[in-house]
Amino acid sequence: MGSVLGMAVRNDGAADLVFTGGPVYTGDAARSRATSVAVRGERIVAVGHDDVRELIGPRTEVVDLGGRLLIPGFQDAHVHPVGGGLELGLCDLTGAVTPEEYRRRIRAYADAHPGLPWITGGGWSMESFPGGTPRREQLDELVPDRPAYLANRDHHGAWVNSRALEMAGITADTLDPADGRIERDAAGRPTGTLQEGAMRLVGDLLPAPTGQDLLDALLRAQKLLHSYGITAWQDAIVGDNPVTADGAPAYLAAVRSERLTARVAGALWWDRGRGAEQIEHLLDQREHLTEGRLRATTVKIMQDGIAENHTAAMLAPYIGQKDNAGISFIEPAALREYVQELDAHGFQVHFHALGDRAVREALDAVEAARRANGWTGTRPHLAHIQVVHPEDVARFRMLGAVANMQPLWAVHEPQMDDLTIPFLGAERAAWQYPFGDLRSAGATLAAGSDWPVSSADPIHGIHVAVNRRLPEVGEGTPAFLPGQRLDLATALAAYTAGSAHVNHLDETGTIERGRLADLAVLDRDPFAAPPEEIAATRVSQTYVGGVRVHEA
Repeated sequence: MGSVLGMAVRNDGAADLVFTGGPVYTGDAARSRATSVAVRGERIVAVGHDDVRELIGPRTEVVDLGGRLLIPGFQDAHVHPVGGGLELGLCDLTGAVTPEEYRRRIRAYADAHPGLPWITGGGWSMESFPGGTPRREQLDELVPDRPAYLANRDHHGAWVNSRALEMAGITADTLDPADGRIERDAAGRPTGTLQEGAMRLVGDLLPAPTGQDLLDALLRAQKLLHSYGITAWQDAIVGDNPVTADGAPAYLAAVRSERLTARVAGALWWDRGRGAEQIEHLLDQREHLTEGRLRATTVKIMQDGIAENHTAAMLAPYIGQKDNAGISFIEPAALREYVQELDAHGFQVHFHALGDRAVREALDAVEAARRANGWTGTRPHLAHIQVVHPEDVARFRMLGAVANMQPLWAVHEPQMDDLTIPFLGAERAAWQYPFGDLRSAGATLAAGSDWPVSSADPIHGIHVAVNRRLPEVGEGTPAFLPGQRLDLATALAAYTAGSAHVNHLDETGTIERGRLADLAVLDRDPFAAPPEEIAATRVSQTYVGGVRVHEA
């Protein structure tokens, strides 16, 4: 009989799986390091050192870590797997930053798919075009015979050609929708970029993917996410919505065919054109979409847009735009009412909140729910939190609102330096992505990628959270607000225990006896190297419930 973390372990049954030769990062604050872990069935049965080896039997699979780091599986608290999986098979512009490369890829895709009625896809960067708005004429040259619709990398704007505008009936006389904007020339004619809700004017005409398309996309995405060590995630939009294809049927098909290997929390879409009458439908969806490893127990409320196109809701107008302080998609008093009722029904609320006004409106809604319903276990969280007024930082802890960060955005790059900082001004620009302040104030931090908006690789997100600099840039590029850096342990905890908390997966997120064996093996120990080298880390193996779902 051996002693493991101070607990006697009976050696009356061998483990199915033993990791040994550590290090092991447990994520347990009381004892963050071990060198061996044993798994029986889907659960961890021992965490310790040489004593764990007593559980190795003749049929035990032994993984010699050989100095590689074993960690709790990563979890993504805000991601779009079905949409990302679909885009992997469409006209993919991600990773490119020049109009020349976009032209090459679009032409190649159109030539390779002459029978497609639409050219769709996306991933272009706003900084690649003057003012962040590409023009229809550029796309007409490449796709003159078919409508084309290409979302930008943030998915808050779309580049369309003249044929698409014609099919949608968009002219100089078309009014902007309340939640969006049609970019226009001096004569009022549409130039080819649609922002926010205006995207739907063309997007609603796109051919709908088939059920098989969606299932294939989900499985393609799941394979990619597992390769990054991700064992669970929160899909930021499932069910009926006007923004992306509804991935709910794909999840159910994957569950029922036993092909959903990840644990998934689904965020149901709040239709901002409707009111509290939709809650009954959301309750029905929650019941319908809670099966196996899928739980649709969250409601996603998009409260504003993004800073780059000046639709993020700000407390004061953008610099040089005295009448524009962004868009609050839901009137604040109504938001408070809706969140109170959702909370009373046991829904977690997942806010999209970038601007300081949207963040405050979301926190006000959480506060109203706390007053009305008491301190419930719904775990509301605010995603993106780009600009947070200093007076609101401590409110995250006080209200139990989780700060759901996307660290990859907290860097100097053209979209930040050219399209954001000049329009925020120096004071507000210094309030961006205040991860360090939130941590110091006692907020719970979770982390997500928003993939396919940005890379789904948690290692890259952790690198930026620690360094506030993209891994591919040189030392000549300054760190972005370096005082907001996190240490490696805090960043890693956000991507594991913090996101597990948001996802209501309380039996995951740390490596402890009795927990589910959702684990990842890294190819090195990033704690043993300089912070500037974190991004060089790769994932060697990923396990969900003790079953290996990825091996490099």
